[in-house]
Amino acid sequence: MLEKRRTTKETDIFIALNLYGTGEAQIDTGIGFFDHMLESFARHALIDLEVSCRGDLQIDAHHSVEDVGIVLGQLLSEAIYPVKGLERFGNAVAVMDEAAVECDIDLSRRAYLVFELPVEGKVGDFDCELVEEFFRAFAFNLPLTLHLVARRGRNRHHLIEASFKALALALRRAVSPNERIGVPSTKGVL
Repeated sequence: MLEKRRTTKETDIFIALNLYGTGEAQIDTGIGFFDHMLESFARHALIDLEVSCRGDLQIDAHHSVEDVGIVLGQLLSEAIYPVKGLERFGNAVAVMDEAAVECDIDLSRRAYLVFELPVEGKVGDFDCELVEEFFRAFAFNLPLTLHLVARRGRNRHHLIEASFKALALALRRAVSPNERIGVPSTKGVL
C-alpha cells in the first residue's frame, strides 16, 4: 500500500492505495455523492483505496473534491511511473441506463484533459461543476492524458457515475502488465 497525506488550511487528506488490489474501498470525504463515485472508481479499477478527507465543507465542497483529485493523482503517479511493461493506453465506454460515457487515457506523463459531459446543476447537494475540477486535478497531478466524452445521456447522476466507471476501466486496462512491451514509447522513455 502506498500512502500520502496532504494538509492545507482548507483540507486534511490521507489516501492509501494498492494499484493491483481487489477493489476494496473505505471512503470518507464528508460528501456522500463523491464518496459513492470514488467507491465505484476503486471497485471497477480493482484498486484498493482508502480516502479520508476533512475539508472546509462549511464553505462548499470545492476544495475537498479538487484536493482529493490532487492527492489521488500524485499517489497513482508514484504507483505507475516510470511506465515499463504496461499497456500504457486504455479506453472504455461505461453505460448506466440511458447514459454512455467514453474514457480514453494515455499514461504519457503529459497532462491534458478533454471533458465533454453535459452536467450542470446539482445531484442532491453536490455541485456538478466539481466533476470537471476533480478530473482536471487528477489528470494534471498524475499526470496523464484524459479524455471523457458523453456519447449520450440526460441524467446527471448517470453521466457522472458512468464517467468514474469509464475512467476506472480505462485505467485498469492501461496498467495491465505486458512484459513484451518494455517501455511503451518510440522515444524509449516516458
